[in-house]
Formats: sequence, structure tokens, C-alpha cells
Amino acid sequence: MEQLTIVKVGGKVLEQPESLEVFVEQFATIEGKKVLVHGGGVMADKVLKERGITPQMTNGRRITDEQTLETVVMVYGGLVNKQLVSRLNAEGLKAAGLTGVDGLTVESVKRPAVPVDYGYAGDVVAVHADLLRLMLSSEIIPVVAPISASQEGQLLNTNADTMATEISIELSKYFEVTLVYGFEINGVLENIEDAGSLITKLDRITYLKLLAAGKIHSGMVPKLDNAFRAAPLTNRTVIAHYGAIGDLVNEATGIFTEIVEE
Repeated sequence: MEQLTIVKVGGKVLEQPESLEVFVEQFATIEGKKVLVHGGGVMADKVLKERGITPQMTNGRRITDEQTLETVVMVYGGLVNKQLVSRLNAEGLKAAGLTGVDGLTVESVKRPAVPVDYGYAGDVVAVHADLLRLMLSSEIIPVVAPISASQEGQLLNTNADTMATEISIELSKYFEVTLVYGFEINGVLENIEDAGSLITKLDRITYLKLLAAGKIHSGMVPKLDNAFRAAPLTNRTVIAHYGAIGDLVNEATGIFTEIVEE
């Protein structure tokens, strides 16, 4: 099967022009077909505060009331998505932005209100990949914002790591998928204060031990939960620094964490 690279990048990277520039340059070096899934939580928090709304997070996930939903749809699907698409196009790539809502590409249901009421948060139930496959066949890079919808048309805020994972799993039926979660450190660290404690290969047992010891917490928990869901169904799943994603996919460096099942 043909190779496909799916990259998820977080909002902290996109917030600063310097880190965005480095990321775009690295992403552009990745050969072959590719999909980009992005977050935007930092910018969303800024706009929420400007609107007098206090951002709320629990277990690394956003509590999404009606006002927050309105804000994240505007920020993720509008400002962040179009800024990113324009930068990729300026780099000589051919990118087009969409959300999971477009073509009902990512179908979700509203998360149950127990044990935590996350509000209008979406749990993915299906990925309908026709639009993504059409774009890829036309050599267009899909740039996907983390908003999904239910069959009934309810917009839902959906974790970007989850979006990347579920899209990767679906597209792995048609491609040899490499899934890369790119963010601001080199990978998973055994000690968050020590950049030298990088875990180059992380299995589920080690992950659960680190989780129980409190060494992995907050936003890393949903990221790694998603990574372990994706790993058995993709060709390769890695967590890496945003400035090294092109190098690692092109096998020019070994600085990253690879998720393994054993």
C-alpha cells in the first residue's frame, strides 16, 4: 500500500510565529501523501478570556458549554485552520482546510455527562473518509480542525489527538500510515524536568506504571491513550518534537518516542 503520514500538531506550537515557521518547514519535507490535524487550545483560551469566559479543563480535556463551543468552532475551524493552511500554501504545498463536520468526515456523539459533564464534547463513533481520500488522490493536503458533528447536526468539540487517531485508523485500511503527534518536547519523558530522560520506546505496561506514579498526567494522558489505541492499527506511531517531525519520518534522526505494544 501507498505510504501516508498523518501529523497532529498542538496549539502551543501554532501560537508563536517562530515555532510555526519551524514546524511548517519540517512538515514540508515529509515526502508523499500527508494529512495534518491541529489543535488550537492556547488561542481558544485567549479568545475565551477576551469574551469574559474562564476556560475549564478536567483530566486534560476541555469542558465545553455553549459559549465555549461557539468560541472553539470559530477559533479552530476559522482562524487557526486558515492561518495554518495559508502558511502551508506559502511553503509551496497544496493544502485545504476542513473540520470533521465537512462531509461528516468525523461523526461523533455527545459524551455522557457521567462521571464528568464535559458539555458539548464529542466522542468519535465513525470516520467517513471519502472526502479525505478524494483530497489525497488529488495531491491536496487535508488540514483538519478538531470540530465534529453528530448525525443530528450537533456541533461537538473533539480532542485533536483523538481526531488524528481515529482518522489514522480509518485511513490505515487504504494506506501504510505513520502517525506522528508533534508537540513542544522531544517525546515522552520519564521526568518532565529532565530533557535527558526521553523514553525512546514506550510500551503499555511502562506507561501504566508512569501514570500510577504521577509522572504522566494532564494533557499527556489523552495523548498517550490515543497513541496506544492507534499503535496496533498503524504502521508506526510516534510522539516527537514539532521541529523534528520531517527528520524522523525521513529517518534522519532517532529523537522521539515510539509507541510499541510489547
